[in-house]
Amino acid sequence: MKGLYFQQSSTDEEITFVFQERENLPVTEDNFVKLQVKACALSQINTKLLAEMKMKKDLFPVGREIAGIVLDVGSKVSFFQPDDEVVGILPLDSEDPGLCEVVRVHEHYLVHKPEKVTWTEAAGSIRDGVRAYTALHYLSHVSPGKSVLIMDGASAFGTIAIQLAHHRGAKVISTACSLEDKQCLERFRPPIARVIDVSNGKVHVAESCLEETGGLGVDIVLDAGVRLYSKDDEPAVKLQLLPHKHDIITLLGVGGHWVTTEENLQLDPPDSHCLFLKGATLAFLNDEVWNLSNVQQGKYLYTVFQVPCKYSFKH
Repeated sequence: MKGLYFQQSSTDEEITFVFQERENLPVTEDNFVKLQVKACALSQINTKLLAEMKMKKDLFPVGREIAGIVLDVGSKVSFFQPDDEVVGILPLDSEDPGLCEVVRVHEHYLVHKPEKVTWTEAAGSIRDGVRAYTALHYLSHVSPGKSVLIMDGASAFGTIAIQLAHHRGAKVISTACSLEDKQCLERFRPPIARVIDVSNGKVHVAESCLEETGGLGVDIVLDAGVRLYSKDDEPAVKLQLLPHKHDIITLLGVGGHWVTTEENLQLDPPDSHCLFLKGATLAFLNDEVWNLSNVQQGKYLYTVFQVPCKYSFKH
């Protein structure tokens, strides 16, 4: 039985992918589940995070978001039994690649797959579903009547976040990075309160949000990255569609929550003082936050798949 792995060069600049023959899996014991993989999603491999966590090794497994059928369970497994259809995310330290016929995984990294969700949809949406639920439920405490700005709403993460926010009764504002994205967002039901087209670089996001909220500002912001510096000092790739950090602070309302994916965010004292005056909070959305607790992982996954999704996801 073969599995797909990636191998990093000694200079960490080049990555090669190899199929590696795997030995038969050990007997399933304790809280582990043996799973026949039906679908596996391919997400970006964060080699920087692996290095920071000192997880250096010769071969790293490829593919972590999986959906499949339970073949066997350990003696201490309480949530699953053979023939159950499940979906989950393999931990960073998993020895098994998702791109393999059979894997062995702890039960806390799995949840039951809803019957009407296909294998591909389950594996393709679980990662961004967990991220979106973490951002809205745990980091910003979304509730009915709140206004939420979701940047790049037509992305996989943005699409799920919009549906979760609507499910909680929030008012959603979103940005579109192209005409196609704008048309996609305008087809949402229930409708998005305002779709801000930032593709031409002429629309000011902060002004649009303040206009939509009557000058009060939005309660929750989920960004997709921000510009930290002036246009002269910023890399060209960030100049195109991302808002400046000052725009986010400006459009944030009193007591608002800013959830950012910008891991290198830098705030100057005046920025911090402005957030202080607003009584606002800043939270960082770490893509691997669910790896901090495998028990919490199960809670995240279970909740994500209880929310009805009406749209297909972009992978």
